[in-house]
Amino acid sequence: MTNPNDESKPENVTQPPPPPPATVDLEGGGGAISNIIRRWKREDLLNRGCLATRGFCFVFSLLAFIIMASNKHGDWKDFDKYEEYKYVLAIAILSTLYSGLQALRQVHQFHTARELFTRRNLAMIEFFGDQVMAYLLISSASSAVPLTNRMREGADNIFTDSSASAIAMAFFAFFSLAISSLISGYKLSNQSYI
Repeated sequence: MTNPNDESKPENVTQPPPPPPATVDLEGGGGAISNIIRRWKREDLLNRGCLATRGFCFVFSLLAFIIMASNKHGDWKDFDKYEEYKYVLAIAILSTLYSGLQALRQVHQFHTARELFTRRNLAMIEFFGDQVMAYLLISSASSAVPLTNRMREGADNIFTDSSASAIAMAFFAFFSLAISSLISGYKLSNQSYI
């Protein structure tokens, strides 16, 4: 008779081998983890690219602002006398503030790993802010080009050269912010709305 409390095992039954330790392929193809890592790398690259383009926009806008504000060379050679040049100066100031604040926000986010707004709201703010500032930059620069060309027909001097360089900086700021706008549009289109 067998005892139910007898814990002896039959001798001919073998235990299955233990499962192999779990290995994760972090760099290889296939697998959820590698997809997540690729997405993180792509997002990091987009964020760094956006920061770089906003940094360029900040520098070009600041140069446009400084060059136009210092464009005073005599009686009629003063940017204050022309509405188009005042418009370039005003938009250069706004663009400098916008791109500088956005760049500071991104640097803060990189260092603290905390976001000031939710991702969805931030994507909307970036996209619409970039779009509006890019439009204002191209509008101000293109409004001042005909005036500068008319002045250059009469006499090409330091006033018109300074005006042309400020306009060129505004165009460069526009191109930088247009690239940033494309990046922020891509980030906005990849947001989940659940």
